[in-house]
Amino acid sequence: MQATSTSFKDHGVIPGEFAFAVIDPKTHITLSSNKNPELSWSGAPSETKSFAIICHDPHVPSQGDQVNQEGQTVPASLARIDFYHWVLVNIPATTTHIAAGSHSSSVTPRGKTANQSPVGLAGINDYTAWFKGDTEMSGNYFGYDGPCPPWNDEIKHEYVFTIYALSVEKLPLSGPFTGAEALEAMKGHVLAKTCVVGVYSLNPAVQI
Repeated sequence: MQATSTSFKDHGVIPGEFAFAVIDPKTHITLSSNKNPELSWSGAPSETKSFAIICHDPHVPSQGDQVNQEGQTVPASLARIDFYHWVLVNIPATTTHIAAGSHSSSVTPRGKTANQSPVGLAGINDYTAWFKGDTEMSGNYFGYDGPCPPWNDEIKHEYVFTIYALSVEKLPLSGPFTGAEALEAMKGHVLAKTCVVGVYSLNPAVQI
């Protein structure tokens, strides 16, 4: 299998229109258009019955006490964990293209609903946990929400868009299922996978 995107080059910089936030010289960051990028894939095994897409950032700080704090930086040496930005399963086997902006075209306070995805079944991304307790933003964030790494992080972040070819038409998932739960449900059903990777930073001092 092979994946491509017309929205950014593999291992290239993700344009701000596909991010949750962009750099603002006065306030560090401001919300962006949060469009999902275009994705296309080919070469799936003939026995493929569905596809799944998972986008994750493997470089999220494992501790949040220094995140977005004036006068501090998130050190490159800090241990990092996964943050899921998009969980989409049960994509029909006839689908090999996701148009830019078709699954997300804005930041939606309290999150998009599951039925806003035009194809497939959306799970929740990790903004659900990030905004928990925020009176204006808390909710279940279904579908795609783009990059918003700490504006004081010393490293650039990578966003791995993985497309899975699966041997089943539907995974036994429903409700606000997570990226980890989707990966668990896929076990034993993955025929092939491929990915395209983008990079992003909100720290002007980080070279990307």
